[in-house]
Amino acid sequence: MSDTRATSQTVRYRERLTVPWWWWPPGLGLAAVIALEVNQGVPALPVWLPFAILLPVAGVVLLLLGSTQVRVVSGDGEVEVWVGDAHLPVSVISRSAEVPRSAKSAALGRQLDPAAYVVHKAWVPPMVLLVLDDPDDPTPYWLLSCRHPDRLLSALRSPV
Repeated sequence: MSDTRATSQTVRYRERLTVPWWWWPPGLGLAAVIALEVNQGVPALPVWLPFAILLPVAGVVLLLLGSTQVRVVSGDGEVEVWVGDAHLPVSVISRSAEVPRSAKSAALGRQLDPAAYVVHKAWVPPMVLLVLDDPDDPTPYWLLSCRHPDRLLSALRSPV
């Protein structure tokens, strides 16, 4: 017989790393220009067809670029950080800090450990560093884009 125990979870912090609103007009404009070029290059096609295909494709691409979600969830006495489908119990985090914008290029460049877990979105300037202390995991730290690092760190540090 399987265990069908229900777990209650509380979301302490949630953020979707969406693309900026001002990316939409150029993205859709580029799709429209390409559709116009296709119309001029292939006169046998109905005029509306390239627009009907390329504008939704541009919209889907922009939505997918901004689909990553950062969450801090508590439930069953444990707190976890979720980034997309990856998750990490807070109990294995030894230190956490905001990465200043001035240090972002160094953190992603010459100081970056190749074994680190990195979720970087160029359109989200702030980042958070989560240093791990888990002997079973070779990942030394997580480096995450986050618009509100103070809120994320506060959600991690507050008691269960």
